[in-house]
Amino acid sequence: MESLNRMAIELVDEAIDFAEVLDVGAYELENEATVLDFGVDFDGGIEAGTLLTEIQTAGMATVQTRMDEVAGAPLRYVDLATDHPDLALLCSQKAGWEVGVEDFEGLGSGPARALVGTEDVFRKIGYHDAFDLTVLTVESDALPGEAVAEHVADMTETNPSSVFLVGFRTASLAGSVSIAARAAELAVFRLSELGYDPRDVVSASGTAPVAPIAGSEEAAMARTNDALAYGGQVHLTVREEFDRFDEIPSSAREEYGEPFEQVFDDAGWDFYEVDESVFAPAQVTVDVVGGSTAVYGETDEAVLAESFGL
Repeated sequence: MESLNRMAIELVDEAIDFAEVLDVGAYELENEATVLDFGVDFDGGIEAGTLLTEIQTAGMATVQTRMDEVAGAPLRYVDLATDHPDLALLCSQKAGWEVGVEDFEGLGSGPARALVGTEDVFRKIGYHDAFDLTVLTVESDALPGEAVAEHVADMTETNPSSVFLVGFRTASLAGSVSIAARAAELAVFRLSELGYDPRDVVSASGTAPVAPIAGSEEAAMARTNDALAYGGQVHLTVREEFDRFDEIPSSAREEYGEPFEQVFDDAGWDFYEVDESVFAPAQVTVDVVGGSTAVYGETDEAVLAESFGL
């Protein structure tokens, strides 16, 4: 299999070449690591958000936007599809790296995780990347600096000059787009956690509304997760039957119907204190090759309308 980091670097090069058009920033740190600003000091936009998602999935997913509605209000939606869900979604897009260096905190996703390979999902899939350049996208209200670049270089066994850090706030347009694109990833990860072999997921497609940009990172965390839990829809094509498909959608959790503002508040706004099972799409269709096709869960526009302030 082609290196995930190599494919992502090609997209990073594209972002650097078209930074002005995308309204993103790019600059080099003193240790020669490169930082790209997709929504901290720069505004970014819809196109920046779709490119950010392509970087996070290492170019192994098709990402596009369209217009649809929530409670009668026209809103932008993000569609993502991949025929390599194990690699694109779990080995790359998943936000599985908690970045805590000195006074910096962020949530890391992207193919740099595949160079480290310590998460359980890499053992399940049997993939470990090897490349001399690496990309980590970091969700935070501040841009990563030299200390973060040194940490990433150390963990990925590369040089700081080989590290590309893509920063974005949750409360940004690019951030809201990229998080809406996680519906399929959440479904495949949930299925994997339930005991299904992720390598038996042949294809995955997902869609979710782009949450309106909130006035704070906390409010944005709540809105973007509501967009997935109450508006996210996924289609999975899988090889094998499984008796726990009904546990994939968000409706399977006890907290269903409770907006994420309350869920996070109960957890003291600590993302890692929230049970992973609550992060799931609203509705999932599972199509077993040569077998059954069934739909689980449902969307809830009332919760979305309240969360989005419609």
